[in-house]
Amino acid sequence: MANLPTPIRPLARLAEALGSPALDLLVKLDSETGFGLGGNKVRKLEFELAPDRLEGITCLITAGGPQSNHCRVTAAAAARLGLRCVLIVNGPEPETPTGNALLHRLFGAEIVTVPERQDRSTQLQSTAVDIELEGGHPLVIPIGASTGLGSLGYAAASIELFKQLTNQKPPPERTVVFVASSSCGTLAGLLLGISLLKLNHVLLVGVSADMSATEIEERTKQIACEGADLLRWNGPLLMDSIKTIDDQVGGGYGLSTAASHEALRMFALHEGLVLDPTYTAKAAAGLISWVRTGMVSDLDRVVFLHTGGHPGLFT
Repeated sequence: MANLPTPIRPLARLAEALGSPALDLLVKLDSETGFGLGGNKVRKLEFELAPDRLEGITCLITAGGPQSNHCRVTAAAAARLGLRCVLIVNGPEPETPTGNALLHRLFGAEIVTVPERQDRSTQLQSTAVDIELEGGHPLVIPIGASTGLGSLGYAAASIELFKQLTNQKPPPERTVVFVASSSCGTLAGLLLGISLLKLNHVLLVGVSADMSATEIEERTKQIACEGADLLRWNGPLLMDSIKTIDDQVGGGYGLSTAASHEALRMFALHEGLVLDPTYTAKAAAGLISWVRTGMVSDLDRVVFLHTGGHPGLFT
């Protein structure tokens, strides 16, 4: 499904605007994976929806928020595969769907609403049982496709990224990669990838969109271990190479902050890049904070992993 490899390019104008014109600042554009308007979920779903897992399947079921990027790409994949799709979404049915909520419906997904986020998992399983009783054969995809299997998409992406970086300037002392983190599958895959490659000079910074830094780290390790088990790889995970931060969460999931609004505006104004308010704008705010406070320097190479999600801007 994905258009790979996704491009990588410098952010020289942004670095200059941040007062660090000599900083080696780049963006990896996973916003341009293409399918279903792209984003990081495409790479994960390529593994979750592998042909052998789809044998006999009649319906894809997953869950997320009303503006879920994962639900968008799952619904698009179901449409392409000719499968029924049911999405478990928290919150009331919108009078006029916009953004991803509109795309969910355009792709033909059936929407089942539940009151709260914590209600989604139970409804996911009960809906699967109902479909089986009707004679269907559902495939349940966990929220965000953030599983050991889904994480392999970002283990592969990690290899892709560092292959691209070898064609850039000579390697610096440290490469710092910023990525938005919530369900943790992307960060877990990156962790698994750098561990497979034994890249001790890399620091992965997971910027939380909702959970505490401790929860992000624990969930990331769990998923990365599941991915390693699938590969039958028992080498050490480079846990010292990840740093999770929750100082950009603000009022909570999906709620913009002054810093995320500034980051969204700066990426657009100086680089022509569109971020989303829920995930990438907060990750970009974390990056900007690190540049301004000297947490990264001109001795580092800094990469912003743009995970997409721009339909969320139009809500």
